[in-house]
Amino acid sequence: MKIEYIYHSGFSVETDDYFLVFDYYKGNINLSNKKNIIFSSHGHDDHFNPEIFQWSKRQPDISYILSSDIKAKSSLNTYIMNPYELLNIHGITIKSFGSTDLGLSFLVKVDSKTIFFAGDLNWWHWDDDSEDEKLLMEKSFKDEISKIKGESIDIAFFPVDPRLKDSFYIGGEYFIKELNPKVFIPMHFGDNFETTTYFKQKVSYSSSQVIEIYKRNQIIEFTEKTN
Repeated sequence: MKIEYIYHSGFSVETDDYFLVFDYYKGNINLSNKKNIIFSSHGHDDHFNPEIFQWSKRQPDISYILSSDIKAKSSLNTYIMNPYELLNIHGITIKSFGSTDLGLSFLVKVDSKTIFFAGDLNWWHWDDDSEDEKLLMEKSFKDEISKIKGESIDIAFFPVDPRLKDSFYIGGEYFIKELNPKVFIPMHFGDNFETTTYFKQKVSYSSSQVIEIYKRNQIIEFTEKTN
């Protein structure tokens, strides 16, 4: 399996038979001759760019999995999902879960691997929020994580947003403690690559392998043995 960090929350994941793209909004990307499946978790402009629909002109073997808040023209290769739905297409299984912001999160079973992509699901603990707002966010986040428990996750993509200051790590740490993914890949940090190093240090006690990201278009490769 080969993963490429594109930018912010944008990643590509290449397996034996598939090329998946998650939450592209800008950056360099080369599609594959494999089955291309493009995911957009919600319509925020740092997670979605309508440019993705132009890709079908040069790559006919392409499908789109979109959150229902994204307004897109209906077509045979576009699938709209709401939270808590199940979709089987082209030999992969997609479960949608909720978010603590707009849209949804994805659990994708592909080529014997299980990938979780959080979108904007996070414990958004903002300093300026009231205590009631912070408590409501905590409850909403933990309730959503409880719905994912029981899934065996090989690779998780999850936000570690430096704008949350001292709380940047609490959502990811809780996710790791509750769901124990084999590999945890930080996202949603813009150009603040050092945030991924700080997060890895915060959860160094964990058995999950945390990946540090230090540049755009960084390649992360896994062999069967390391998975």
